[in-house]
Amino acid sequence: MTPKGKKEFKASSSSINAKYGLLSTQWNKFVVDVMLESAEKELTSQGVKPNNIVKIEVPGAYELPLAAKRMLENDIDAVIALGAVIKGETPHFDFVSSSCANGLTRVSLDANKPVLFGVLTTETEEQAIQRADPNEGNKGAEVAQSAMELLEQLASL
Repeated sequence: MTPKGKKEFKASSSSINAKYGLLSTQWNKFVVDVMLESAEKELTSQGVKPNNIVKIEVPGAYELPLAAKRMLENDIDAVIALGAVIKGETPHFDFVSSSCANGLTRVSLDANKPVLFGVLTTETEEQAIQRADPNEGNKGAEVAQSAMELLEQLASL
């Protein structure tokens, strides 16, 4: 898989032997589960062993930062946070998506470990479905590959 705008990626032992946390949300499961499946498939297709993948499901996107923090405190090398926040008629969308993005960034910087943002923030369900479609460049798979690539780059510093 080569997402639009990215070069071909070949994993080495530093990313293959790493431990990954796959976080997903219960909200909008019809989209998130497709991304979760694609992310796990991408990791294993690159050589990551299933026992190096820890999966946790949290209620919603707002809860992702705390779960990511706990994962990183428990020997996880990189967290892949997956969710879908679909805009409604109230400002709730803005609060949840902003808090989630800022929280995950803070967790990553505080832990000095990668936390990848695989949370869709869309206007409609149709947009979310399109971005999760494995035939259209599934964001779960893209973020999983990005996690591996970032671990490779950080290991070289």
